[in-house]
Amino acid sequence: MARCTDRVALITGASRGIGRGIALKLAAEGADIVVNYYSHGQEAQQVAAAIERMGRRALVWQADVADREAVAEMIGAAVARWGHLDIAVANAALSIRSPVVEARWEDVLRTIQVSQFGVFHTCQIAAQHMVGQVGSGRPSKIVIISSILDDLCFPTSAPYTMSKAAINRLGQTMAAELAPYHINVNIVNPGWIDTPGERRFYTEQEIRERGQRIPWGRLGTPEDVAKAVAFLVSDDADYITGATLRIDGGFVLGLELAGSTKQTDP
Repeated sequence: MARCTDRVALITGASRGIGRGIALKLAAEGADIVVNYYSHGQEAQQVAAAIERMGRRALVWQADVADREAVAEMIGAAVARWGHLDIAVANAALSIRSPVVEARWEDVLRTIQVSQFGVFHTCQIAAQHMVGQVGSGRPSKIVIISSILDDLCFPTSAPYTMSKAAINRLGQTMAAELAPYHINVNIVNPGWIDTPGERRFYTEQEIRERGQRIPWGRLGTPEDVAKAVAFLVSDDADYITGATLRIDGGFVLGLELAGSTKQTDP
């Protein structure tokens, strides 16, 4: 049975990668989807077409999540069209990589504006609408897509890792504040996921070879993340809030094992 029937879900950064996977999965679970994008409009339209082929409705909306007014307009448009907003997945992110000593301030600021402030705008404005729906009988769910880089310090990614640590604390704080309203807020920390964005940093051969070093033997897929999100926004996760779910195929565990020393029998 579909777990999101007749619910309205906003997914930021939904034209590609993890966001696309989440949008399609939640549509398959019965939700109508707000397909947010910033710069890949044609791909966003393709996602919307796939959603409509499933018999669900899609609203494609261009907005830079770093622009607070644009986020408010997008969420307001979704509520005006469909009457409510039940699920918000703050997925959009940006990583401009450079060592700290060489980083251009405009790149640092842009990364933080999208990956941290954009998540704040999305979650806060969505929550404001959800609080207003309390008593309607409609469950409200917020999921933040963060990263295992909340815990790991990855060279050349300081602004991104700063942002991920910040949004994890945001999610936990919001979970505590919104618990009296029975609005669930949870965080997902994906590991290394096979998305188009990875091709900015690695060749296909590097992705394949390095993926084999992960304990699970491959990179994660957007679908791996989407399945977890579908659970967290379902009624099955009604009593889960403030949780952080790591989806990494054992990536972090593999680092811990690589750093351990071999023990000999006594």
